[in-house]
Amino acid sequence: MTIDLADYEKGAIFKGDYEAKLGALQERLAKIQVAHIIHDRRSVILLEGWDAAGKGGIIKRMTADWDPRYYKVHPIAAPSEEERDRHFLWRFWTRLPAGRNIAIFDRSWYGRVLVERVEGFCSRGEWKRAYDEINAFEKQQVDAGTNIVKLFVHITQETQDEQLAQRLDTPWKRWKTGAEDYRNRAKRKDYLDAMHDMFRKTDTKAAPWHVIDNNHRRAGRIAALNHVAKRLEKLVPMNFPEADPEVVKLAAKAYGYKVP
Repeated sequence: MTIDLADYEKGAIFKGDYEAKLGALQERLAKIQVAHIIHDRRSVILLEGWDAAGKGGIIKRMTADWDPRYYKVHPIAAPSEEERDRHFLWRFWTRLPAGRNIAIFDRSWYGRVLVERVEGFCSRGEWKRAYDEINAFEKQQVDAGTNIVKLFVHITQETQDEQLAQRLDTPWKRWKTGAEDYRNRAKRKDYLDAMHDMFRKTDTKAAPWHVIDNNHRRAGRIAALNHVAKRLEKLVPMNFPEADPEVVKLAAKAYGYKVP
C-alpha cells in the first residue's frame, strides 16, 4: 500500500497519562536492549523527516533507560571530503552495529534520494540508481542478521513554522537552526515529491517504512516508541535466562541463607 504523507497530518492530542505511558514504554525498550545483549543481536533504527520534526526528542526518550555501552546515535550531516571520494554508502557501512548493539541514525543513507536529490548535490543518474543500491544494502544487512526499523517523522508546514520560530526565540535552541532550514522550507513540494518516490521504491518487506504523525509531540513520541518496541519484540528473542545455580549458591553464602 502506497504511503501518502497527507494521511499523517491529524496531529491528534495524546489522551491519558503521558508520563506513565512513556515510562512503561521506556521499561519495555530497556528489556529489549538487554535481549540484544543476552542473545547477541544487533539492530539499526533510522529516523528521517523534516527539519524541526522532532527526531531528536524521540531519540532522547527512546534511549533514556538504555545502557550507553551498547548503543550509539549517529547524527548524519553532510559528507566529509574523504566520504565524498567514496560510494555514498561507505560512510554508513563503517557505522553499522556489532553484535549486542543498537545503532540509531538521525538521518541516514536516504539523504541521497532526499536532500542530495532536491538540492542537486548528486546527479540525476546517481539518485535514481540509489533506490536499488539502498534496497540491496538493507537486504544484505537483514540477511546477515541485522534488524532494521525505519521511521519517517512527519509534520505539516504550519507545525514546522512553529518549531522553527521557537528555535529562533529560544536562545539555547538557536544552534539547531540555520539558513539551510529556510532554503529547504522553500522547496517543500520538491521534498514531498522526493519523499513519496522514496516510499514507493524503498518500502520493502525486509525493511518497511513507518510514518509518525508528530504534529502533536506527545502523541508522536508515544507512537514512535511503541512502534520500535513492537517491531523489535518480534525480531529479537525476549526470553531471559534462569539464574546460574552456582551464582545462587554464592549469593546465599554471602547473604547467610540456605538454598532450598
